[in-house]
Amino acid sequence: MDKELLEKILNRVEKPARYIGNELNIVKKNITDDIVRFAFAFPDVYEVGMSHLGMHILYNLLNSKDDIYCERVFAPWIDMEEEMRKNNVSLYALESKDSIKNFDFIGFTLQYEMSYTNIINMIDLAGVPILSKDRNSDDPFIIAGGPCAYNPEPLVGIIDFFVIGEGEEVTLEIIELYKKWKKDGGDRKDYLEMISNVEGIYVPQFYKTNYNEDGTIEAFLPLDDKYPSKIKKRIVEKLDEAFFPDKIIVPFIETVHDRVMLEIFRGCTRGCRFCQAGIIYRPVRERSVDKLIEYARKLIEATGHEEISLSSLSTSDYSQILQLVNRLIEEYKDKKIGLSLPSLRLDSFPLEVIEEIQKVRKTGLTFAPEAGTQRLRDVINKGIVEEDLIKSTKEAFSSGWSTVKLYFMIGLPTETLDDVLGIKDLAYKVKDIFFKIPKEQRKGNLKVTVSTSCFVPKPFTPFQWYPQDSIEMFYEKIDLLKNNIKDNKITYNHHDPKLSYLEAILARGDRRISDVLIRAWEKGCKFDGWGDKFNFEKWIEAFEEAGIDPDFYASRKRSYEEILPWDFIDVGVSKKYLINENEKAQKGELTRDCRKGCTGCGINKSFTGGVC
Repeated sequence: MDKELLEKILNRVEKPARYIGNELNIVKKNITDDIVRFAFAFPDVYEVGMSHLGMHILYNLLNSKDDIYCERVFAPWIDMEEEMRKNNVSLYALESKDSIKNFDFIGFTLQYEMSYTNIINMIDLAGVPILSKDRNSDDPFIIAGGPCAYNPEPLVGIIDFFVIGEGEEVTLEIIELYKKWKKDGGDRKDYLEMISNVEGIYVPQFYKTNYNEDGTIEAFLPLDDKYPSKIKKRIVEKLDEAFFPDKIIVPFIETVHDRVMLEIFRGCTRGCRFCQAGIIYRPVRERSVDKLIEYARKLIEATGHEEISLSSLSTSDYSQILQLVNRLIEEYKDKKIGLSLPSLRLDSFPLEVIEEIQKVRKTGLTFAPEAGTQRLRDVINKGIVEEDLIKSTKEAFSSGWSTVKLYFMIGLPTETLDDVLGIKDLAYKVKDIFFKIPKEQRKGNLKVTVSTSCFVPKPFTPFQWYPQDSIEMFYEKIDLLKNNIKDNKITYNHHDPKLSYLEAILARGDRRISDVLIRAWEKGCKFDGWGDKFNFEKWIEAFEEAGIDPDFYASRKRSYEEILPWDFIDVGVSKKYLINENEKAQKGELTRDCRKGCTGCGINKSFTGGVC
């Protein structure tokens, strides 16, 4: 990379610190012929990617090996891409400034369906052919993993192979086999053959899909018996023995999460029926308090961050939460280091935890009742009752809080307009609680923010068979709330239904969707998850040109007999369990938290760990 040219370019773009590297705690290595070069590619801007804990884990894990060099690459913002294309600058890694075209692997993390056009754009900016079949021995292998890889089919033809499940162990296995392949001197297909039988690896070119006349899948088949017919996800069984970094890179600019992140456990036992993460990350596995305290010390020392965030799907479900919080507060209160607990549950929300945290630094409170009425909360198996919210907010307001965010979904299965109005009722009840507290005990000005997202049915959930609400129906529900929330203490925000419609298509799409993705990218679609960059009309044109009906994927009810595009993946939770949960949802029946007794999801037949 020409340093002078880069300097010129960086003087012309906003936030040049996104593209310069050289932050505190980056890894620099001498590049030799026998080093395997891995570009960890995050298909969004630097500030978003640098807040992703998974990247920090894999970056430091791979770089702990002498013969692997992992570098970072993010999606350049519109202004930077323009300059790069104008000046023929290839997409480069931040550490070495070398083009990622010359690496051995480019590994994308799939966190969000709406980043798929960015993946195509980044591959193209790197000067690598977009289609797998057009790549040759000079090109890197393009791989992908992360939660969206549990339905890899929309990216088939673009990605060479997928990692299904947790990446710490399997990524090292992939690289070991690569070294052997390189030494033996085979072609690309030989390497893909070698890894096709590694547990958790899916090589799409070794499989074919046959379709029925109505567009549904007739069969999904390996091209040869030597390829596995089911791909079993990978998990790390013992988290205390798993790799966790003792230093992380400290960015020059503010990122989404400027703090130390401690992953306290993986998985969730709650069984909310809309939640994909709660299924795919089973079984629950916890880190010990002693380990977490040790990581906190090392990370605070290595980064100088002033806040520690406890990361998990449901932080208050960590079995030692009070002990952990008390020890962290004890250790850091005099150093003015704050503690944030995202993803708290209303029904396991001890006031003493709130009060301990508040001693150091007050942040806003966030609750996710998800639905406005008890009937609908039972349908989705949320497992909380209105009294939980009332009790928790009353205690929080009495302890000095005055800012509350409430998160809901609209368009959930069986939802009625009364359920939607229940969202407004709940927000007003929260407001009333604040003003019932004696004036002298209240602190600050009340601010209640109500946010609704549009329900997107996801693979491996009991609601994977449901049609999504139409765009028109979503707008009707949003307007109903807008017209009924008329209080200056309550702010109402909502997601864009058109964006959620597209997300639903990509989430449950099959391999025919990759043609649409490429067409949309050719029309200029990228950064689709950024509202002001999203162009719905161009996407619809892409569907029309590809001859594909988007409603087939978003708005159609599936039967239990239908072969779904992701059925070949074994997540450990049985389809029978998901069907049973869907049937219970229709009757409004609850399923208990499986920490209180096994609910028979099937995970313990093939995976062990935690309460299982």
